[in-house]
Amino acid sequence: MAAHLGSLVAAWFALGLLAPLAVLLIQGQKSDFVRRHATESLNFQISILLYAFVGTVLAFLVAVLTFGLGLFVIVPVVALIAVLVLVAVVMASVAANRGDEFRYPLTIRIIS
Repeated sequence: MAAHLGSLVAAWFALGLLAPLAVLLIQGQKSDFVRRHATESLNFQISILLYAFVGTVLAFLVAVLTFGLGLFVIVPVVALIAVLVLVAVVMASVAANRGDEFRYPLTIRIIS
């Protein structure tokens, strides 16, 4: 649960992947359950970082090509994605707290 919720705290500083990485390195060898959740959270945070980078480049291009009018679409989409990420992290935290497994949607599984 610390890997999931810690990513929310660290995300305020654009470092959402530090908490799951710390949990993975410190507690990952002691418990397979903790390792699976920390790895899942870390993969999700890396995926979100990659998606945000690509999305920022595309949003900039759309905003420039539409002379700023594209921001009327971009801003609500970014807000919706932020809410969906928050919901996914909360759902993962609840699942970890109950002892259940959780798989984040649209996650690139880089670390296994």
